[in-house]
Amino acid sequence: MPVSTFGRISAAAAIGLSLLLSAAFADEQAYPAYPVRVIAASAPGGNPDVLARLLGSRLSEMLGNSFIVENVPGAGGVIAAKQVAGAKPDGYTLMINDSGGLAINIIMNPDANYRVEDFTPITALATLPTVLVIKPAVPANTLAEFVVLAKSKPGKMSFGSAGAGSIHQLTMAIFAQRAGIDLLHVPYRGGSGLVNGLLTGEIDAGWSGLPNVISLIHSGKLRALCLSVLKRDESLPEVPTCDELGYKGFNVATMLGLQGPAGMPPAVVARLQSAVAKALREPAMAKRMVTLGIQLQEDGTAQYAQFMKDDLERYAAVIKALDLRPK
Repeated sequence: MPVSTFGRISAAAAIGLSLLLSAAFADEQAYPAYPVRVIAASAPGGNPDVLARLLGSRLSEMLGNSFIVENVPGAGGVIAAKQVAGAKPDGYTLMINDSGGLAINIIMNPDANYRVEDFTPITALATLPTVLVIKPAVPANTLAEFVVLAKSKPGKMSFGSAGAGSIHQLTMAIFAQRAGIDLLHVPYRGGSGLVNGLLTGEIDAGWSGLPNVISLIHSGKLRALCLSVLKRDESLPEVPTCDELGYKGFNVATMLGLQGPAGMPPAVVARLQSAVAKALREPAMAKRMVTLGIQLQEDGTAQYAQFMKDDLERYAAVIKALDLRPK
């Protein structure tokens, strides 16, 4: 082939590639060009759902297109995570999930055939303490009384969770081991199912994220015994921590974060990070989070990828120590 002809072909190919890259960059800069699907890894009313709807509404206003929340509950977040891991990594399928779906279940749930590396960690959103709540019919007004009652009925009193492998189950497993009690595990399809189980009397106790139960605690429909973190929460200042009540160092919280499939365009990730950071800093949003008992992350982007990996290692050690892997 003559050199001049080869040169013309090479130049044309280079121009074509440049145009394709420019078009792709323009598409990313115009993101979102059409509605974005935001999967909340919980039933309606669950903690990922609450945060997804608050954030999705604000992002729709800020970015000029709809962020549509879809609830995908079940298996402690596994079903949602599998859908997102297999989605096209273009920024139009996102997920809000917690430590259960992205760390605990990778170890505990045999159906969770995904890895942390199958996701793009966009930004951490909030830390969510859990509170140990019981139905009013349980004759215990304090944590100490609850433990005494449970010890008198080994294997008879029940607790609920958002599914096998959820943060709710793991928190109770850690507490039960520390307290020396044996409770019957009843898994539900999400945190709201756990709360309904308490309200209907199906179960006796459960660790729940604060947004699901604050109003029920204030109204007396549920009784709060202690918080799972080291500091009392502004939304429930009267409820002590487990650490205060003698379980020194008891500190279990779940991180809620925004993820997408692995391989998302960096420009889209950066646009989402910037918009989310701005939304979370707004006074109205911050005030609403405090009311719900959600502790916002000051800098959600910088260390989120490392947090996901550290989370996996941390829970792997706990699950191994407590022998919680499926037999």
